Amino acid sequence: MLQTLPAASTAVEAPRLPILQLVGVRKMFGGFAAVEGIDLDVREGEFLTIVGPSGSGKTTLLRMLAGMDTPSEGNITLRGELINDVPPNKRPTCLVFQSLALFPHKSVGENIAFALKVKGADAATRKKRALELMRIVRLPDNYHDKNVMKCSGGERQRVALARAFAYDPEVLFFDEPLSALDYKLKKALEKELKDLHRETGKTFIYITHSLEEAMVMSDRIGVMRAGRLVQVGTPEEIYGAPVDRFVSEFVGEVNTLKMKRVGQQWQGVDVPGTFTLGSPQNGAVLDEAFVVIRPEYMRFLAAGERADNQLKGTVYNEYSLGSRIQYQVRVGSKDAGEKVMLVELSRARALPPGASREVTIGWDAADAFTLGS
Repeated sequence: MLQTLPAASTAVEAPRLPILQLVGVRKMFGGFAAVEGIDLDVREGEFLTIVGPSGSGKTTLLRMLAGMDTPSEGNITLRGELINDVPPNKRPTCLVFQSLALFPHKSVGENIAFALKVKGADAATRKKRALELMRIVRLPDNYHDKNVMKCSGGERQRVALARAFAYDPEVLFFDEPLSALDYKLKKALEKELKDLHRETGKTFIYITHSLEEAMVMSDRIGVMRAGRLVQVGTPEEIYGAPVDRFVSEFVGEVNTLKMKRVGQQWQGVDVPGTFTLGSPQNGAVLDEAFVVIRPEYMRFLAAGERADNQLKGTVYNEYSLGSRIQYQVRVGSKDAGEKVMLVELSRARALPPGASREVTIGWDAADAFTLGS
């Protein structure tokens, strides 16, 4: 049966123990390492999302966790028991595919209750449980006998979720299940998935190339690149304290400026000027560095206003983002190579109509992070 989380309490929550552990996990295809040396603890009851560009190894990692592929090296344990060679149908886990893999000739109820039928449950029990799960995923009761192919894309997503819960798994895996949906439906289902996670208390491991999905839903995010987990942390840690330039640029829009140390000062390589940088996050002593500034931490400076760092430029485009406006500003000279900087402001702080296109933009050292090359 599905479990629900206990009522909120003022007591300090005890640290959640790992349910899945990966130690030195590697997957080879011929001479190619699709996954290379993964060490990861997945906490019981958490929503963990693995993100990365195409070819980063995230789907191969998911297939090993689900039992569809066997690691070439290393160990995967579930509650302390080795499961490297345990087939998918023998694991207390379930995978929701991108394609959904529903039975097109069956009804909604028959798709959801398939696992119960395999286990030998009678028709009345199967229907009762299917209806319970339909209510959890917000499908009306009268859909029970509806052919699944007559449902909308979002409704079929809910059927696939209900079918996964019918297996009563300890861990649910998701392989980019929302990628084919339109934007509005995708945003609605992101919130519903997060609600379902909280209501059921199950462990969710979700694969996507969409940072936005990961940021909305996850307790923690793992960023993959070239078969390795580059960083694992909370959405706030991944966004606000990336470990390298790849993570900073993958996780949202950024302004990146190359710097070099000259004596005790930092001078711009991409743009002219002397700049104040914060300490590198790993404490390294650097002669060259990249300073990374999120657009929302940059601002336009009026006459007399100050910031730790300033650049002069020309606004050449602006984009409405609903409650915010993003500006693109050219800085530097054409001869030296112009740099495009992004400034994102609330509408209340936007440039007034008719304002000069020649601007000074600025940011404070504490609002940026310094990374090695």
